[in-house]
Amino acid sequence: MNNTDLPSRAAIVATARESIAKGSKSFYAASLLFDRRTRERAWLLYAWCRRCDDLADGQDHGHALSHVPDPAERLARMRAMTEAALAGEVVGDPAFDALRIVAAETNLPPQFAHDMVEGFRLDLEDWRPRSEKDLYRYCYHVAGVVGCMMAVVMGVSPEDEETLDRACDLGIAFQLANIARDVEEDDRGGRCYLPEEWLVEMDFPPGQHMKPPFRQRLAVLAKWLVEYAGDYEASARVGTPKLSFRAAWAVLAAAGIYGDIGRAVVAGGEHAWDHRVGTSAAAKLRWIARAGGQALRRKSLYPPAPRDPTLWVRPRG
Repeated sequence: MNNTDLPSRAAIVATARESIAKGSKSFYAASLLFDRRTRERAWLLYAWCRRCDDLADGQDHGHALSHVPDPAERLARMRAMTEAALAGEVVGDPAFDALRIVAAETNLPPQFAHDMVEGFRLDLEDWRPRSEKDLYRYCYHVAGVVGCMMAVVMGVSPEDEETLDRACDLGIAFQLANIARDVEEDDRGGRCYLPEEWLVEMDFPPGQHMKPPFRQRLAVLAKWLVEYAGDYEASARVGTPKLSFRAAWAVLAAAGIYGDIGRAVVAGGEHAWDHRVGTSAAAKLRWIARAGGQALRRKSLYPPAPRDPTLWVRPRG
């Protein structure tokens, strides 16, 4: 294939836009608040994350989790294509070429991409958390590190560890809300991200947490997840004064939209998993409007403060 045959950047961006619009209406809505170049880079990064997640979960844009028959082969392919993209090589898969483009344009630290692939390894090897710290480690690898990468996309220096920590906190908040919402779907797919220590503490019989007699106990665990998500979200908001207005607007809109998902799970109680919780288009628009005001006042709303020392700390290096 010669250079004239290669998909253009515009074509790969268009494919990435289709991916995020199909895979996450919440993130897509928030991404529209970025300036054009940041928005395109956010779409490119999402496309790679989505493709890897689908490979690990046997899904199509995050839908219909299923068992994969060839986990080792999928992981090897994911690693090889990611390494090629980070090396600047044309991969031939639009999602991995999206990573190639965004990594080159933003000087994205390769370790972040490696850390995320490690999260997909955990999924492919049917890993389950034993402790709360295990849960946060998993959340870092599949979402917190995405927050770090998005921060770089938004112009944060890879050396600004403090702001990267706040960005990581938001990713962890999103993932905790996801876990609370998706307990039933994960169970159908043979997975469970509730720490074993929590399940023992609440006296669940092994493998029975989705059974009707235990739904009230499950609602308690969901409330814990959402409360912890709130702590990480609050920490993340303190980092928004370091961002441009439009970047802060997008981040705060996404935080509000995802916060609503967690709150809806808690409000649903034992019926939270009768259908998949989401947010309406009108609710998203309300958060976009509200987040604009928050972004304008972000320096007074979220003044500099030490990060809560009780929060889990992402790995360095």
